[in-house]
Amino acid sequence: MPRVSACVIAGNEEANIEACVRSLAFCDEVVVVDSHSKDRTREIASGLGARVIEHDWEGHIAQKNFAVDQAKNDWVLCVDADERVTPELREAVLRVLQAEPTCAGYEVHRRNIYLGRWIKHGGWYPDAKVRLFDRRRGRWGGVNPHDHVQVDGPTGSLGADVEHLSYRDISHHVTKSIDFFSTISAREKLARGQGGVAVQLLLGPPWKFFKMFFLRAGFLDGWRGFIVASLGAFFVFLKYAKLWELIHVKGERGGTNEPVVYGPRNA
Repeated sequence: MPRVSACVIAGNEEANIEACVRSLAFCDEVVVVDSHSKDRTREIASGLGARVIEHDWEGHIAQKNFAVDQAKNDWVLCVDADERVTPELREAVLRVLQAEPTCAGYEVHRRNIYLGRWIKHGGWYPDAKVRLFDRRRGRWGGVNPHDHVQVDGPTGSLGADVEHLSYRDISHHVTKSIDFFSTISAREKLARGQGGVAVQLLLGPPWKFFKMFFLRAGFLDGWRGFIVASLGAFFVFLKYAKLWELIHVKGERGGTNEPVVYGPRNA
């Protein structure tokens, strides 16, 4: 049976890191890469037996690849500090490894908990992500902040959930996610020289709301679904408004295709 390392990146996550590390106790090791937290994140993680490594923040993709590189085992299970492996997912991981993996990577479903409830619609579930993979055949890639695992070979599904405690409340959602990630997205779009800002600014937000609330049945989650769709539309508006500002107010020019690096979300 292949041994597995759990890889977690963290920054000022003392409220979440204990539950995260405890849920990973079945792994052969837990590696926590911390970007110089100012709270007790490192102390809590190390006290639970995790191997804690301090490392300057390099951006989501680079930081996650650094964590994978520090693992002692080739099979890695990557989770965020605000996620917890459910008992069902733990059993699924062990079952796949005991039977010898037939795929290069395996998807999990993210069960997003928002305002005290599991959000089952609007595109928030099953939200499948490859999180268990053979690092000899996979790396983190994509475009910040939309990172994802890319593997060389077939992927399978573990058919189980990782629980994601996405935001404490609406204020946390807006200040620590929408504002933060919209800035990164605007910078990434500028670097890639994306045009059509005015059209996206006008049509993107209402289309995003319609897609989440109606096409993806967000209305079945009630008022929470309405709030999620509304804030999803606001995110689209904000990233294109910031892109417009960068181009037309600050006079910045793009087209460099250089990755954008911003500090960790909870810094």
